Amino acid sequence: MASLTHIIERHIQELLERTEKDSVFLSRKDLAERFGCVPSQINYVIRSRFTPERGYLVESQRGGHGYIRIIRLCLKMPEERANHIDELVGDVISEQEIKKLLANLQDRKLLTARERLLIEIAVRFQEQISKEIFDLSPFKRETLHAELLKRLLRSLVLQ
Repeated sequence: MASLTHIIERHIQELLERTEKDSVFLSRKDLAERFGCVPSQINYVIRSRFTPERGYLVESQRGGHGYIRIIRLCLKMPEERANHIDELVGDVISEQEIKKLLANLQDRKLLTARERLLIEIAVRFQEQISKEIFDLSPFKRETLHAELLKRLLRSLVLQ
């Protein structure tokens, strides 16, 4: 049986699929009542499942008439995808963060499995060279990872 987190996530995704817009407005209180849970469970689902890495932006207003607005990022233009990549990667990124990001991009059909594997191999090679030959600090290695990742991903999305 699916966990409550998965059920709530699936419900929100279905709402997004049914709407003609790229966003939905939700009430924490209404969702909590619908699924028989506390509002913090709703917060957890939104914070962990509807992230920019997964293609969503979230606006939130707390209080009596508070709401949650989940916006599905539509990255149809290559320039939009390139800008999104730059924002996701940032200036430094660890190997673990790279793996999570690449998995999310593959899930969103922005990368193929082969492209993901090639990028992971390039990052692993860069890590090995940076560590063993050049003896770079972790910060410098993560800065190099970010630049390499942005260049590789930009070259793929701008094709």
